[in-house]
Amino acid sequence: MKILASMILGAAVLSAAAFTLPGCRDILGAKYSVGGTLTGLVGRGLVLQDESGNDLQLESNGGFAFSGGLENGAAYSVTIKTQPANPTQSCTVRNGSGTIDRANIGNIIVACTQTGRFAFVANQLSNDISAFAIDAANGALLPVNGSPFAATGTMPTALAVDPDGEFLYVANNGSGSVSVFSINSASGALTAVGLPTAAGSGPGAITIDPTDHYLYVANLVSDNVSVYTIENGVLRQIAGSPFRVGAEPAALTIDPNGNFLYVANFSGANVAVFAIDLSTGSLSNISGSPFGAGSGPLSIAIDPTNSFAYVAGEAAGSITEYSLNASSGALAALSGSPISVGSNPESLAADPAGRYVYAANVAANEIASYSITPASGILSLLSTVGAGSLPINLAVDPSGQFVYAANYNSHSISAYVVDAATGALAAVGGSPFAAGSQPHAIAID
Repeated sequence: MKILASMILGAAVLSAAAFTLPGCRDILGAKYSVGGTLTGLVGRGLVLQDESGNDLQLESNGGFAFSGGLENGAAYSVTIKTQPANPTQSCTVRNGSGTIDRANIGNIIVACTQTGRFAFVANQLSNDISAFAIDAANGALLPVNGSPFAATGTMPTALAVDPDGEFLYVANNGSGSVSVFSINSASGALTAVGLPTAAGSGPGAITIDPTDHYLYVANLVSDNVSVYTIENGVLRQIAGSPFRVGAEPAALTIDPNGNFLYVANFSGANVAVFAIDLSTGSLSNISGSPFGAGSGPLSIAIDPTNSFAYVAGEAAGSITEYSLNASSGALAALSGSPISVGSNPESLAADPAGRYVYAANVAANEIASYSITPASGILSLLSTVGAGSLPINLAVDPSGQFVYAANYNSHSISAYVVDAATGALAAVGGSPFAAGSQPHAIAID
């Protein structure tokens, strides 16, 4: 009887194994998709290519995925095969290579840019937004018909254009809110979208993640960051928002790969770094955060290679230089950092090619140009050029040809042409251009 029972049990095991083997083969042979998000496309003819030679032509912004799939352990590498035309654009790929690890790939970012079309200026005292068309030939600013446009909140202080160039988001410091305007793609005219959305107390900085899914607002007075999902310009605050970030968050930015949020805490004299949950937009502290910065940090710039970060210490009169760990988000001060700038740097901007950093020195009423040493990230002063009174905010156009400074006390915008060989700035003909009262921020579409 024992022998018979053993034979029956053995047969049952063999039968079960035979039944489950096909399922195992399905798991082992599973295919995983490779895709991500496209932003900023306005031209035609963009073609992506993966490592296997599989082509994908894209015609509109949003999510994309290559046909077919890859098995677990397979390598993938997505590149631009053909750039778009009519108009000509330059598209870049982020998070484009890696190895399949039993999951679909959905974090690839393809971002397309062109020479800046429009410039928008938040005029804090006159409670309006100036809009300008940018002359692509020389960088001059031409007022858009109907400009300035009335703000829908008080004391508009910070601006951000979404990666697709469709909406302008405005942080209203006085009314504690965020306003949304649609951008007319032909003229640059602004139209208010709905009512302002509540933020924290004293919102003073704003940024959007590279996939155009989430918007972040730094609330200076309430010491936190509000987080919203974006859907066709409509903002909805996420669960858990706002998030505590430190003492007087005055500036924030997101790394080019869209994985980490960097927050400069003015009173805290540090930079807090948070990992972004790509599925929800929520924030969590990374190991080692916050990282020390100079006294009174007011601006953060990250180079497009995602290797270095720079923080303007307005009160310390210095710029702190860091190496950036793209995997963990951590910062490490470079040797010799911080560097003294002999003034009060209030705003920093990196050019899109990763060659230069520009600093607005408000006490000296000047803009300084620095070269980035490729291997080390160390900054070297190249030149300075005069600006208006209290240049409080800087912006570089997406092509890297022009730089703009909002002059708070002289109610104007200074415009500069970048020397492609040296990085030096030269005033655009007709500069400075009149803005509203106390322009506080500038954003380029």
